Amino acid sequence: MLHTPIGFADAAAGDVQLSWNLIADAQQLFAYHFMQNAFLAGTLIALLAGAVGYFMVLRGQSFAGHMLANVGFAGAVGAKLIGWSPVVGLLVFCLGAALGIGVLGERNGRMQWGQGVAIGTVQTFALGLGILFVQLSSSYAAGIYTLLFGAVLGISDRDVSIIAGTTVVTLAVLVTIARPLLFASIDPDVAEARGVPVRLLDNAFLVLLAFATAQAVQVVGVLLIFALLVTPAAIAQQVTARPTAAVALSILLALLFTWVGLAIAYFTPYPVGFFITSLAFGTYGLVRLFQLLPKTRARPQGELL
Repeated sequence: MLHTPIGFADAAAGDVQLSWNLIADAQQLFAYHFMQNAFLAGTLIALLAGAVGYFMVLRGQSFAGHMLANVGFAGAVGAKLIGWSPVVGLLVFCLGAALGIGVLGERNGRMQWGQGVAIGTVQTFALGLGILFVQLSSSYAAGIYTLLFGAVLGISDRDVSIIAGTTVVTLAVLVTIARPLLFASIDPDVAEARGVPVRLLDNAFLVLLAFATAQAVQVVGVLLIFALLVTPAAIAQQVTARPTAAVALSILLALLFTWVGLAIAYFTPYPVGFFITSLAFGTYGLVRLFQLLPKTRARPQGELL
C-alpha cells in the first residue's frame, strides 16, 4: 500500500500516452498489475463509501468520518512500525475508535451531544498517538505522505483481499439494517417510540463507518477523505429525496470519480487524489449551480440581485 509502483513511474515518465484509440488506451491502462489492483480496490472502496456515505450525510455524522480518518492514520503508521500491513492498522484503530465513541457517548444524556464530546476526546488521543508514531518513524516520510494523500496505486494483492472481505461484510450488514437505520436516522424519537433499537443502530453504524473510512483512506488519504465519503452522497441527496435512488446515485458517482481519477492519473504525472477530489467538487458545484438557476429566472425583471 505504501510504495510507488515502478509501472506508474514509467507512465509518468512518458512511456504511456493517451490516444484517440480507446481500446488501445484501455489496454495500456490495465497493462500493469498494480493498475489492476488499483481499479479493483478502488471499485470496492467506492461501492462501500457511496453506500455508507449516504447514511453518514443523512445522519449528520460527517465529523465522525473525518475523526475516524485521523484515527486510522495513527493506526496505519503504528502498524507499519511493527511490521504489519497498514490496512490492518487502519481497520483496528478505526474499529476501536468507533466502539470508543459508542461507549463514551452513551454515558451522556443526549446521544448526539454525547457523541460529539466522545468524538473530540477520541480524536485528540488518536492525534497524540499519531504524533508519537510519526516521531518514531522519522525515516518514513514517504509512507506518511501516502497515508495523508492516498496510495491506491500501491495496493498489494494482500491488501485487495482484506479490502474485498471488509467490503462484503460491511455491505451485507448495511443491507440488513438499512430500513430501521433509515427510520432511526430521519426521526430517532419516533423510531425509538415504535420499538426500533436506535442506540444499537447508532453504534452499529459507527462500526460500519469505521470500516468504510479505513478503506477510503487508501484511495484519497486522511486529508481528502470527504471526496468519497461525503461528496457523492451530498450530490445524490441534492438530486433526489428517494432513499433507494439516492444510495444508487451516491454509489455510481463514487465509482465514476474513482475510475476517471485513476485513468487520468495513469496518463499524467499528478496524484490520483487530486483528480478524484476535483471531479467530486466540480460535480457538486455544478449541481448546486443548476439548482440556483431556476430561482434566478423566476425573479421579476425589476428586482435587484
